[in-house]
Amino acid sequence: MSTTPPRQSTNTNEHIALVNMPLSPENSNATLHEDLHIDVPVEDDDGENTLNGSETQNDQGEDTVDGAILSRNAGDGKSRVILINKPQGEHFLTNEISTAKYSVLSFIPSFLFEQFRRYSNIFFLCIALLQQIPDVSPTGRYTTLVPLIFILSVSALKEIIEDWKRHVADRETNNREIDVLKNGQWQPVKWSNVGVGDFLKVKNNMFFPADLILYSTSEPQGICYIETSNLDGETNLKVRQGLPETAEVLDTRDLAALTGYVECELPNRHLYEFAGKLKLGNAGEELALGPDQVLLRGAKLQNTNWVFGQVVYTGHETKLLKNSTAAPLKRSTVDKLTNNQIIMLFILLILVSVMSAIFSLVLIDEEKIWYLPPSKGGISGVKGKILKFFQSALTFLILYNNLIPISLTVTLEVVRFIQAMFINMDRDMYCAETDTPAMARTSNLNEELGQVRYVFSDKTGTLTRNVMEFKGCTVGGEMYDPDFFLLDPIPLIENLRSGHKTADEIREFLVLLSVCHTVIPEHTETEVVYHAASPDERALVYGASKLGYVFNTRTPSYVEISALGVTERYEVLNALEFTSTRKRMSVIVKAPNGKIRLFCKGADTVIYERLAAHGNSESNKQKTREHLEIFATQGLRTLCVAAADISPHAYEDWRKIYHKASTAIQNRELKLEEASNLIERNLILLGATAIEDKLQDKVPETIAALIKAGISVWVLTGDKQETAINIGYSSRLLSQSMELLIVNQESLDATRECILGYIHALSRDNSHVLPKENEAAVIIDGKSLTYALSCDLRRDFIDLCCSCKSVIVCRASPIQKAEIVEYVTHQTGEVTLAIGDGANDVAMIQKAHVGVGISGVEGLQAATASDYAIAQFHFLAKLLFVHGAWNYDRMCKLIFYSFYKNICLYIIELWFAIYSAWSGQVIFERWTIGFYNMLFTSAQPIAMGIFERQCSQDIRMKFPVLYRQNKDAFNLKTFFMWVGNSIVHSIFLFWLSYWAMGDGIVWGHGAEGGYLVLGNFIYTYVVIVVSLKAGLETKSWTLFTHLAIWGSIVIWVLFLIIYSLVWRTLPIGAEIFGIGFMVFTSPVFWVGVILIPVATLLPDVIMKAVQNTMFQSLDDQFRECEVLQRDPSAILSNEKHSPVSSSSHLFFVTTQGGQGFNDSEVASASSMSQPPLLNWEARSPDYDNEGQRRPTPYPVLNRATAPDYDDQGHRRPTPYPNPDNTEN
Repeated sequence: MSTTPPRQSTNTNEHIALVNMPLSPENSNATLHEDLHIDVPVEDDDGENTLNGSETQNDQGEDTVDGAILSRNAGDGKSRVILINKPQGEHFLTNEISTAKYSVLSFIPSFLFEQFRRYSNIFFLCIALLQQIPDVSPTGRYTTLVPLIFILSVSALKEIIEDWKRHVADRETNNREIDVLKNGQWQPVKWSNVGVGDFLKVKNNMFFPADLILYSTSEPQGICYIETSNLDGETNLKVRQGLPETAEVLDTRDLAALTGYVECELPNRHLYEFAGKLKLGNAGEELALGPDQVLLRGAKLQNTNWVFGQVVYTGHETKLLKNSTAAPLKRSTVDKLTNNQIIMLFILLILVSVMSAIFSLVLIDEEKIWYLPPSKGGISGVKGKILKFFQSALTFLILYNNLIPISLTVTLEVVRFIQAMFINMDRDMYCAETDTPAMARTSNLNEELGQVRYVFSDKTGTLTRNVMEFKGCTVGGEMYDPDFFLLDPIPLIENLRSGHKTADEIREFLVLLSVCHTVIPEHTETEVVYHAASPDERALVYGASKLGYVFNTRTPSYVEISALGVTERYEVLNALEFTSTRKRMSVIVKAPNGKIRLFCKGADTVIYERLAAHGNSESNKQKTREHLEIFATQGLRTLCVAAADISPHAYEDWRKIYHKASTAIQNRELKLEEASNLIERNLILLGATAIEDKLQDKVPETIAALIKAGISVWVLTGDKQETAINIGYSSRLLSQSMELLIVNQESLDATRECILGYIHALSRDNSHVLPKENEAAVIIDGKSLTYALSCDLRRDFIDLCCSCKSVIVCRASPIQKAEIVEYVTHQTGEVTLAIGDGANDVAMIQKAHVGVGISGVEGLQAATASDYAIAQFHFLAKLLFVHGAWNYDRMCKLIFYSFYKNICLYIIELWFAIYSAWSGQVIFERWTIGFYNMLFTSAQPIAMGIFERQCSQDIRMKFPVLYRQNKDAFNLKTFFMWVGNSIVHSIFLFWLSYWAMGDGIVWGHGAEGGYLVLGNFIYTYVVIVVSLKAGLETKSWTLFTHLAIWGSIVIWVLFLIIYSLVWRTLPIGAEIFGIGFMVFTSPVFWVGVILIPVATLLPDVIMKAVQNTMFQSLDDQFRECEVLQRDPSAILSNEKHSPVSSSSHLFFVTTQGGQGFNDSEVASASSMSQPPLLNWEARSPDYDNEGQRRPTPYPVLNRATAPDYDDQGHRRPTPYPNPDNTEN
């Protein structure tokens, strides 16, 4: 092989091309591959191609790789080798699976480890252990341990039930049977006993038990149909096809006689990728294996009698099990703040305990108080005081430990679970068309839905329907307008038949559309149904069929089309598939005339850079660009199409390169891309296509409502800039008054200059401080985004975007989407939400605080990776404005109330310590302390968390501005207000009761009750006050609310009566025996029932009255209008109640004359699916009677990059001649 260095070209346009030029061995084996790092076939001594000389035979004639007999180390330890019909040389994982979390032996340690990762459980466990120290606990040994055990038992029971279901499902799966080829016969074997290398016979409607290589099927050409809903959620059938070399192996004896090996990549989690090669026998070339030859575990065989396949991955190494990892753990902002507040309460607990211990040590002289026991062990002096201090500190720590609510965690889980049920059962978020309800896949983020500040949305399939329709095209510089199909005769076909100057280009264009794809045709009695991997391909093939070029047949080696009634066969030599990196798809075919042709379609940017320097007229290229812009401004998706002739010599040389790349195990995709680049050159431009993807229902209204709610909407799309801008106008993401800040630069320095220029122009007083909400939108393309997200520019770019109402990112890759969400989340600290429908949106969804998946045409990949799944974009409005706002308000009240009720009762022990000589004596009976959270105050917070609401859902949906009102309601200020309120209430409850008790004589006969009578007086008043406080904070009263408030009081009364009599039959409650009768027969108690709760709550009532009359929030005003059945629209006209007056024009659109639209006009405009410029001549002064836009009075920055503006800053006239066309 020649080692001559490659010749350095002096002409920048001179490249080593494979098109129309045969390659010499020197070119093909040296120049190209040294640059591209593609392995080159090397001839061994026998003239056979080997993998860089590594494949040999040993003395026994067995195939070896790197000297080992087909070991797993064949690819330097990076591949797996599986022998055909021979025992495997190494041990692989079994096919038995286990999805359960626990086993009998691991349950207790694993469960306890999981539970005690929570700080609250560790705290209460420590308290329970401290209570076991003799003479330390004032509340007994088990008052904390029993509630803790109860809570852990409930959690354990839940875990056991859920895990038992997993064990049952695993057992049923592992015991299924499948036919395995053993000793030349098919034998039924359990799934768990299937091994790597086994040949399986899978029959129709059966699931695949492992990952298989497809050899042959009952259908012609080795084709089979599978359903992959368990893998990616897609219910449409997919086609898999065996290699032509194995497709003819239809007999069991032939299958058993096969020899050779399969080499493939190691197990991984990539569902849509597979790299392997098959070698049959000792001779013959290696055959490339790709995703089309793989049948994955979890998929189901459909419409095919049987298939033969060989197992490559088993058990937990299958791609299905590799993808069953848990989603990233997300914690809500409320959870994080709650943990901080619990830490503050813990610090408060420590301070109060230390303070009480100091008072006990300093203020109390044990020698004068004869009834207190002496110090432990008789130790006196300094050591005795130190010992007494620590003992007292532990005593008070145990006494006050319930300042931290032990039941809060359980209450939160119960409430969140029920809130998630409400989301799942919401009929307004049910899509009847697809029979898809909303689904809360997690309940931990319910309240996070009420705090969203940024929404990141995909476009195709999320804002649009992802139902494509071929609408127009441009061929040879001639544009065919949308809906040209409706004309008779069709202009395109008329030009073809009449011998128009573009007739040759038209014919090539239509052949390309009908041949360059991966569509599978299915012939029915009435029509041909096309099955495609993407709706774009299906739309183009259907469009070509309408134009007389009907795609009829596909086999592994050729396709047949009917060209205006004439059958033509094209031999498919290679298909270079579309990837998000390549942004194009090509096929190499041998035409009926024997010529080898390359057909290529893709994004205009990648096609234009591959056009031949000669053979493409500049006028044709320029006209096509102009037509692309016109299509894009109509919101249509565009693709360029091109073709090239390839000489047989050039193709043969390239085929060897491509084959070696296609059989590579490592980095196959990269090598295939590099090989494809060699052939996809010197293209001749044929034209471009335009496809329409209509907006989903109510998308414009939903986006307008989100913006009005103070939510910034970012659209991240892979479409062209003009298409994205037009969709922005039609979806009301952009308004005519917005300045478009377009960032479309070619270098880092230019991008920096552009972004900093925008910041300087928008900042106040020429500083770099940006206003929070500019009436502007940032438009940036993928290339500029790469520079904008660089380390030194990222912060400025994010600041600029966050200061604008809307952002549109064009030509964005999936990883760029995820990066944007991650950077905005970290830099702003605000709650972010990402919504999408495809696998390319999963990374973005998982990076955001809240991920919402749409179950659409692209399957359920996004939905299964999301936190919440909905069927249509407009359901997002109710998810946020109703469920999110309600749940956030409910959780805030629930948590604050839980802290309040605990402090209100247990801080009374501190006040009683003043009168009990700081001895640590409890004023309440020990078990009533433990049951306070479990029985008497558990229903009130649950009622708040489930049924509380400020305004009805109709009001919240009609007035999205309410959403922004309480976004920061859960803060430290409110927390300390609730804590202070609880301390004040505890002071009222203790000292008013102490004053009413007087000298302890509370009966007419003069009997004295003691400290427990006082304690139960206070306890009863506390239960009444905290229950009434719950009612005072409740805005929406339901039956359950009444039961929770009044029922809790009744339960306490009944408990006290029954518990005070239990000691007669059970050895518990001796100290409280008879107390119930004593309490309820005291006149003082009944006077206190009326006066003390009223006196305690009177300041709260007065403050509520003042607040609701003089300092009403917007929520309060709307609620008042709702109760009084008044129209709340007038509230928004009062400027002092408008939270951000500058944003009002986004909903009530402001025009040049300053005149706003009325409600009916807004509703009419919002119902439009197309951009406003299509039917606004009667509504907006921005358009004249011909449908042309008048010059805008707003300065548009960077007009040089915006094709819609001329040099004077005026918008060019719209090319649409029909302003009355309101169809989407």
